[in-house]
Amino acid sequence: MAWNRPLIIVLLAVLLALTWWRLQPEDEEIRRSRLIMGTVVEIMAEGLESSKLETAVDAAFAEIARLDKLLSVYHQDSDVSRLSQSDNGSQVTAETAEVLALGLDVALRSGGGFDLTLGGLKTLWGIDGESPSIPRHDAIAAALIGTGPTALTLDGRQVTKRIPELQIDLGGIAKGYAVDRAIAVLKQHGITSAAINAGGDMYLLGQRPQRPWRIGIQHPREKDDVLETVQVSDQAVVTSGDYERFFVQGGIRYHHIFDPQSGFPARDCQSVTIIADSVALGDALATAVFVLGPETGLQLLTQYPQAEGLIVAADGTLHASPGWAHYRAAP
Repeated sequence: MAWNRPLIIVLLAVLLALTWWRLQPEDEEIRRSRLIMGTVVEIMAEGLESSKLETAVDAAFAEIARLDKLLSVYHQDSDVSRLSQSDNGSQVTAETAEVLALGLDVALRSGGGFDLTLGGLKTLWGIDGESPSIPRHDAIAAALIGTGPTALTLDGRQVTKRIPELQIDLGGIAKGYAVDRAIAVLKQHGITSAAINAGGDMYLLGQRPQRPWRIGIQHPREKDDVLETVQVSDQAVVTSGDYERFFVQGGIRYHHIFDPQSGFPARDCQSVTIIADSVALGDALATAVFVLGPETGLQLLTQYPQAEGLIVAADGTLHASPGWAHYRAAP
């Protein structure tokens, strides 16, 4: 049988292409976790060969650790510690200024539901320590002096405090910002499908093969139950709840999300989940909505068209923003 020369060339080209494809490293998936920023941070990435994934994930963890040293009250030389120790304020890094700008915006729009200046109050309660306790009312009142959405002013990178005693705490937004920056690092390394979870602050990059990410929202009173499942892509999912860090005394649950008006844990919600375009925004809004309660919290969300929320009220009833149904996954 006579062979057609153009056909032979095409067949050879196909065979060479198949051989080359078999020699390429297969795309893989890796999962890594580390203890950073006071919580377990988990990163899953896929879509490249394993060595490239490892390099990208290591760089993402390094970015989170770098930001922890800037934004955490537990590092004595952090921007936050130096700002708290100053009498009038101080100059901060560009990253800290970006976090403060977003936090102050949410603080003002929420009427103080979100507050960056509760460091003294949080220390007083000691929820994150080994021996939390209910402070005296006069001590709480003293810790709230000078706090509020106008207690800090930001001009570029210069921060001014209203009173010298003001203690700054970015715990309600810093983790979210660090996750956002870690996602940016993964993108720089060519990652198009990844998930980062930092103690309930999540970002889902791209999609799983052929479908969006599906995330189960924990029931705030049934540890092993899923309240709802959402489906997202290139978005943050953040949950704040009274079941995360708390102690019980006299049959009452005292948790870590404080009402800046009373100085006591907020009482109108069990949990709040926010879907937003950034984890930092979702972080701040979840706290603000939790403090404000279902009705006022949903009103706040109308100011942020890039965010939707699901609220479990104190009585266990569900309240969702109008766009939440868009993310609800089919059973």
